[in-house]
Amino acid sequence: MLDNVASPNEAWLLPCNDLEAQMLMKRRDLLSLFSGPIVLGTCGFQARAALPRSKARIGFITALDQPAAAEFIDAFVEGLAVLGYQSSAFELKSLFANYQPERIPSFVEKLNKDDVDVIITHGNATGQVIKNPHNAPIVYEFSADPITLGFASDLAHPLYNATGVTLMMAELNTKRLELLNEMLPEARRIAVMGNPLHAGMQSEWTHSETQARKLKIDVVFCPTPNRKELENAFVSIQENRPQAMLVFSDSFIVQNRTDIIDFAMKQRIPVIDGWSVMAEAGALCTYGPRLSESYRRVAYFVDRILKGAKAADLPIEQPAVLELVINLKTANALGIAIPQNVLVRADKVIE
Repeated sequence: MLDNVASPNEAWLLPCNDLEAQMLMKRRDLLSLFSGPIVLGTCGFQARAALPRSKARIGFITALDQPAAAEFIDAFVEGLAVLGYQSSAFELKSLFANYQPERIPSFVEKLNKDDVDVIITHGNATGQVIKNPHNAPIVYEFSADPITLGFASDLAHPLYNATGVTLMMAELNTKRLELLNEMLPEARRIAVMGNPLHAGMQSEWTHSETQARKLKIDVVFCPTPNRKELENAFVSIQENRPQAMLVFSDSFIVQNRTDIIDFAMKQRIPVIDGWSVMAEAGALCTYGPRLSESYRRVAYFVDRILKGAKAADLPIEQPAVLELVINLKTANALGIAIPQNVLVRADKVIE
């Protein structure tokens, strides 16, 4: 539950009490008589004052609203707890754009003024947060490829005083097609749905196309960068009905998952994807990162930074925990018998 809500779109978690705030102000006033600000690095970022604090101050920027971002926040806080951070050890200021991304630059500016120690972000907000001038280091979790976006020279060398977790693992599409072939060996025509504006999608397509050729499967790509193109993809798939659909997850796909799955079910087309949220919505099968673990991993980066590490020295990570989720309810509705050797490998079965 968020306390001391300053506006419908921002909230402070675990705020200092009045006595702590007064003591902190007195300490700052006293120190200002003897020392000036200490500059931390250069790299084109503004200087930050090093002042003693009773709590770490963490800013969080999201393009989502508060309910939609709750899973990320909860997992992040759990991650901090595992690392030994009690609730009294930090403050979390959360800013919600409520699906209005044009507000994000002002959020970055606000956190600059608030002099937070680190900014965390995820999903669609990541690009704008990194590109706008920021004092504090940034830790992110998103599905795009940071190298394609220019946010890193390679995974070992992040740029822009920002690092974190990328969910982009294009090679997993090879495994997804193998799973699909095990479950539906008769499927020879597959539609691939993905957002061409999503950084890294071209690599996903390359891996998929290569694996499809090995399996002697014909694949056709249906671009879905926006709602209009998604509707066009539905028309194309309906007119040239494939035997299955492989979907590349990004925020647009996830936001439209109900419509995508409803369409596929009406057409009796099984869907395979990378994120379990799609299986929960009715996809036949998903294989990919366990998102909650990736959310928790953000806490590791924040911990390192709060203890003095530089973002540039913390390599960007890819998910270490993968999961296979099978929706038996969908399989039964489509008349698909999932092989036992696939079922026993599932981390979760939805019945």
